[in-house]
Amino acid sequence: MAGFVQGVDREQVALFPARLEEYVAEDNPVRAVDAFVDGLDLDGLGFITFNRLISAGPAIIRGCCSSSTSMATSTACRRGRRLERECQRNIEVIWLTGQLAPDFKTIADFRKDNGPAIRKVCREFIVLCRKLDLLSMASVAIDGSKFKAVNARDKNFTEAKMKRRLERIDESIARYLSQLETADRHGDAVPEAKVARLKSKIEKLKEEIIRLNAINAEMMRSEDKQISLTDPDARSMATSGKDTGIVGYNVQIAVDTQHHLIVAHEVTNVGSDRHQLLNMSEQARDALGSDTTSGSE
Repeated sequence: MAGFVQGVDREQVALFPARLEEYVAEDNPVRAVDAFVDGLDLDGLGFITFNRLISAGPAIIRGCCSSSTSMATSTACRRGRRLERECQRNIEVIWLTGQLAPDFKTIADFRKDNGPAIRKVCREFIVLCRKLDLLSMASVAIDGSKFKAVNARDKNFTEAKMKRRLERIDESIARYLSQLETADRHGDAVPEAKVARLKSKIEKLKEEIIRLNAINAEMMRSEDKQISLTDPDARSMATSGKDTGIVGYNVQIAVDTQHHLIVAHEVTNVGSDRHQLLNMSEQARDALGSDTTSGSE
């Protein structure tokens, strides 16, 4: 339409295509992320070789995943599948990774296999911030956030939940037995297929009781009388909503109040924040290199 700015024709072939470098401005924060990761001794920090994308070479993959993980902290993008999508569409992440696109399984394995090394990277970042005098105020804010685990709520058991589950099964068995008694009284008027189906349901429920009793025995041996089948460390936690909760972790975070930089973090499976303040304030004080800190929760 005449008089309006026209976009580029999608079918137009460029003789000299734009360089990836041209899409990221000189003052873009991702350049700081890239410079920081570039200066890390990945082998010295303990990152293990990654072989999922053999053609790219283990060193490139480690740098790729490390850059993506660092980028996650500044884009609120932390889930593996979300990071996989960002590596394909987010121009900043594409620039960071050199247009490599690791899948979510590669990213998840990287995190799982390199947990201690990633924590060392976080410490290196704090050291850099101290050198740049970004953490001079020694003032932090501490809070906890609930993060959902892979473990579904049906795969988590507490004493109360186990009791309710067994009671519901007993009620179902009683109902099916009552239907069988009714079928016996009616004799041949009730199809054999229905009787067989009722007996099959009762047998399955009895097998479920055996399975739940085994889980219950293991649960009672645990310290907090709770068990998660998929993610053993995850725990059921209440959230701010009424009668709501998740199975997950309580992540404690201490943030610098001036530049909003995370100076310390701790992942716990204790649902309450009540006893976390002292531990986090001590970690924040050590990270800041200060004798005393002021802050709020």
